[in-house]
Amino acid sequence: MLLDPDMSGEVYVEDCQVCCNPIQIVFVMRGEDVVRFEAVRLQ
Repeated sequence: MLLDPDMSGEVYVEDCQVCCNPIQIVFVMRGEDVVRFEAVRLQ
C-alpha cells in the first residue's frame, strides 16, 4: 500500500487489493516517518 503524505491525519476508505472489501485507513506522518497507522475492515 502506498501512502500519500498529503492524506496524513485524514480518514479514508480504500478497497483491499486482495479481496476487494473496503478498508478504513488512518495514518499520521511526521516528516518522512509514519508514526501511526490503522487499517480496519469495514463490513
